[in-house]
Amino acid sequence: MTTTPTQAASLRGVTKTFGEGPTAVQAVRETDLTISPGELVVVLGQSGSGKTTLLNLVGGIEQPTSGELVVAGRRLGELDDRDLTEFRREHVGFVFQFFNLIPTLTARENVELVVELTGSKGADVDSVLAEVGLAERADHFPGTMSGGEQQRVAIARAVAKRPPLLLCDEPTGALDLETGRQVLGVLADLRASHDMTILMVTHNAVIGEMADRVLHMRSGEVVDDVLNPDPVAASRLEW
Repeated sequence: MTTTPTQAASLRGVTKTFGEGPTAVQAVRETDLTISPGELVVVLGQSGSGKTTLLNLVGGIEQPTSGELVVAGRRLGELDDRDLTEFRREHVGFVFQFFNLIPTLTARENVELVVELTGSKGADVDSVLAEVGLAERADHFPGTMSGGEQQRVAIARAVAKRPPLLLCDEPTGALDLETGRQVLGVLADLRASHDMTILMVTHNAVIGEMADRVLHMRSGEVVDDVLNPDPVAASRLEW
């Protein structure tokens, strides 16, 4: 079922349980959350706090055990595997800590492959690579690129289809400070130029300084939801 997408994402009483019986684990517990279109929301928490599971629920990678989850107007709990695949293809881009690029393809070819697989008509791969600062590296293979450059290829791959929602899981976790700031700056610029909503999970609390909102998770629950009245530029972050 599709509803009018007045919010980028809405969770009402969402729970995700893995396993059954006495060994069952509630990775996300009775969570209520609304994310508005165009927001940059950072989710903080220690390993095992549930932040990655929350991200996977919003992205349609995991299905909720209970509760109502609506993303981009789609009630995800009502979708079968085929519909979830379509939802992810049309509405969501993913950026992970590890770049997962195909080493035998150039930067351009890595992005072109995803464009072809998703059927993103009219996607201008060279323009997308230029947006992430890689116009002159388009014909280079991942093995000849720095970690930051590889992550920017991964970002280009995620946004080439112009998804309204971008989900980032520790996107700077494998990068040093300066490279991490560059990658975060690219994400901020893409959000501004394409009016994307970004939900980013990280263990690095400093990154929350550039967000519109910061969520803190513990034991599967959102224990704090803080508005940031004065987000800073990625270039000013220090950790």
